[in-house]
Amino acid sequence: MQLFHSKWTALFLSNFLGIFNDNFLKNSIIFIAVAWSKPSWLSQSQLISLVSASLIVPYLFLSPIGGHLAVIYSKKKVFRICKLLEIPVLALACVAFYYQWVILAVLTVLIMGILSCLYSPSKYSLIRDIGGTEGVSFGSGVFEMMAFLGILIGTVCASFVSDAYNQWVVFGVLTGLAVLGYFVTRSIRANELPENTEEAGTLNPIRFLIDSYRFARQHPNVNGAVIGASAFWLIGGMLQMNLVIHTEQFYQASNSTTGMVMACAAIGIALGTWSAGKISGKEVKKGLILIGVLGMSFIFTLLTFVKLSFGMYVFAVFATAFMGGLFQIPCLSMLQNANLGRKLGDMIAYLNLVTFVFVLLGTLLFSLTAYFTSENSFAIFGVILVICLLTSLYFFKTSPVFWKETLDMFHKTITKPE
Repeated sequence: MQLFHSKWTALFLSNFLGIFNDNFLKNSIIFIAVAWSKPSWLSQSQLISLVSASLIVPYLFLSPIGGHLAVIYSKKKVFRICKLLEIPVLALACVAFYYQWVILAVLTVLIMGILSCLYSPSKYSLIRDIGGTEGVSFGSGVFEMMAFLGILIGTVCASFVSDAYNQWVVFGVLTGLAVLGYFVTRSIRANELPENTEEAGTLNPIRFLIDSYRFARQHPNVNGAVIGASAFWLIGGMLQMNLVIHTEQFYQASNSTTGMVMACAAIGIALGTWSAGKISGKEVKKGLILIGVLGMSFIFTLLTFVKLSFGMYVFAVFATAFMGGLFQIPCLSMLQNANLGRKLGDMIAYLNLVTFVFVLLGTLLFSLTAYFTSENSFAIFGVILVICLLTSLYFFKTSPVFWKETLDMFHKTITKPE
């Protein structure tokens, strides 16, 4: 199965283009709008927080709607309509850049976050519709790889554009890729199950969370998949924030060097997700979950208790991110592979909502640890280590299949004939 097999190309490319544009817009505002005239209450740090929150806050309130749309309507149609709506939104962003209206610019990021939230369950559900049960591991692996490449390249491109700012380049990237993304999305071909127009559901986020948890309990490994994939974002979010502190304070690195370390983390995740999909092939390799989380635990132990050279530190960051990618993909694949029918859209919305809660929890843990330890980055690495160990314990206790499959994978590797 090739990376850009014709049946996958449109979905993978549309995912990359959408996430690239989201991150290019967000970081262009962060880098460029600093020089604009802003309200007195809006400092640079507040602008960064406001823009970043605008992309993720919609998931807290609108995830049930996104899941419901993926259940009662054609997922390709939901995806296509939202991508069409992105074109005028990004044109509005161009107006904000032209007149240097910072509030309007932030508003366009919020609308992009809303649209992403609404089509996310439909987009992710198409992985199984395109690849079937045999393609969920490969599809999830490459899909996530393209997402992290979109984040990385979008952020890097925004930083380069901001250094030699030309508003017409920004306009061309935002609107050009939005139009391209719409036409790529139109070319997606998938075998969807019939729409379930009789599904009532609930649009109350709290009620939706409770109902989804109860429904997931009826299907083996679904709640485990949601907990695992959400834990990945909690760990990743705390690591990303701590990299800034640790790299600057312990290694006295410049901002550009810190950015390169963070880029190594993004590349590590992208390669880890791709490798997990490649290793899994047509199966869901649950054993990769424990390999990934135990690998992260080992490296976080080194980061917590050993003062590494800068080169070894960068390699440790890359390796941690790679192990995170190995850990995440089987979690997503278990969810995709569950026999959920049209309810898969609701379960992906449930995953989005739980992920948001975990990200908030990670932010809180990071802030509290930094506050009580006077921003001791080694202590923060220690907290992340504890989270990794608790995550591995969760998978050990919830089902022996994870431990068994991990041992089987090691056994097959060791006994593999020359």
